[in-house]
Order: sequence, then structure tokens, then C-alpha cells
Amino acid sequence: MYQGKKVGLALSGGGARGVAHIGVLRALAEHGIEPDVLSGTSAGAIVATWYAAGLSIEQMLDIVAESSLFKAFKIVIPNTGLTSLKYLKERLAKVIDKDDFAVLQKPTYIAISNLNKGKLEFKSEGPLFDVVMASSSIPLIFKPVEIGGEIYVDGGVFCNLPVEPIKEEVDYVIGVDVMPAVEWDSKSLNGWFGIGIRCFELSVHANSLAQKHLCDHLIEVEQAVAFHTFQFNKYKELEELGYQAAMGAMDRILDDLKKLPQENGEVL
Repeated sequence: MYQGKKVGLALSGGGARGVAHIGVLRALAEHGIEPDVLSGTSAGAIVATWYAAGLSIEQMLDIVAESSLFKAFKIVIPNTGLTSLKYLKERLAKVIDKDDFAVLQKPTYIAISNLNKGKLEFKSEGPLFDVVMASSSIPLIFKPVEIGGEIYVDGGVFCNLPVEPIKEEVDYVIGVDVMPAVEWDSKSLNGWFGIGIRCFELSVHANSLAQKHLCDHLIEVEQAVAFHTFQFNKYKELEELGYQAAMGAMDRILDDLKKLPQENGEVL
């Protein structure tokens, strides 16, 4: 369809809501759109890595469906403190042959937050698994990850929708946000855990605004906000929400791609 033009896909963080990204990929595949370059934060980093590693939609859903994956994200903060994402690393090792970005079939950029230096970093080469783990380590919930002697947490602290690292590498960028801003009721803010999550999400919304403007088309999976960050048992519903959101945007995306100028300056 694009005759040599490159499409980039930037996937936001969002915990369990990130399963919606799989539905977006399903809709794109049905219309012959295979992203050439990917980027992701947190849950988006996981899905981007799976896709770049060559996993099918069915394989991704099978991984999410395993009950043991739910346990990796089960949070009981008052009793257990910070939870490790070791299981995520083990699952990555089972489906990806080598702990190295080089084995991925497509260029992939993952956003992580360096706590030592207080800055955002995008990783696209070198060891892979710890980077994906770090990008998924929500502060005060999951244990930070040490990489090269420095401490890293969720990329969403600085950039929940990493469009910037792929913008110049492609001709068209599709961004997918599974954490659009919504109003919370007072009941949800009753307790330090709810307040902490809300504060983190508000910072995420703020740091996503500039990145959203870099997208050629932004898909916001608005209905995903009705699901809790750790509600992985609703993966089927979340995948379908992503699919429907992408299908609703498909006419516009296809029209945009047809209008991309070719090497001779013409359009399709």
C-alpha cells in the first residue's frame, strides 16, 4: 500500500489497558499495515517488543491469558511492599531467543526513566529484557531495575507515548494512547494507594501532550479507562476495545497513507 513508505507505531503505557494495543495491531494487520518501526513505554514497550520479535496476535494473547502472568502484577502494597517484575523477564526469555535488541525483526525504541540522572532515555540496542522490565516498573509499586549501575523505573515518568524517537525514521506515525485523561470520583481517591496512582497518571497525561502532537494520527482507546491498571482478567474485552478503536480510525489512516508522496512526488 505505501510503496516503500515507512509507518511507525508508538504505544503508550497503561498497565492492563495495554492489552488494547494488541487489538490495534490486529486491526492494522487486517488492512495490510505492518509497522516498520516501533516504540513503547511500560505495557506499550512489552507489546512493541513482542511484535518486533515476530509474535502473532494469537501468541501475544496466549501469554496474557496465562494465569501466572496475572500473578506477576498482583499488588498487595500494605502487606508485601514493592513487587518484582522478575516473572516478566522470565516470560520474555521464553518467547525471545536472546536478550538483545539485535534479535528483534524491527527497530524498537523503549522509554525508561533514569532516577540517578533524573532524565528520560530511549533504548534501542544492547541487552533487552531489563530495559523492558525497567520501562514497566511503575514507581512505588514495582521494584526499580538496575542497568549499568544506575536505577531505572517506568518510562511514563517522563514520556508515556514515545513518538519522538521514531518520528524522523518514518513517513507516518500512528500513536496509540490507552490512558486518555478522565475525571476520577472521590471514592477512587480514598486512600494513599489511589491517590498515588492518580498523581502518577496525571503526570503521565501532562508529559504525553507534546508527544501526541507529533503523531500523524492518534488513536485514543477511551473506553479502556473504565478498567483498572491491573485488571488483566479482562484481557479479552481490552483487546476488543483496541481493535474497535483502530477500526474506527482506519478510513482516515488508509486515506492518509494513500496520500503520502512517493519518490517522484506523486500520490497513490
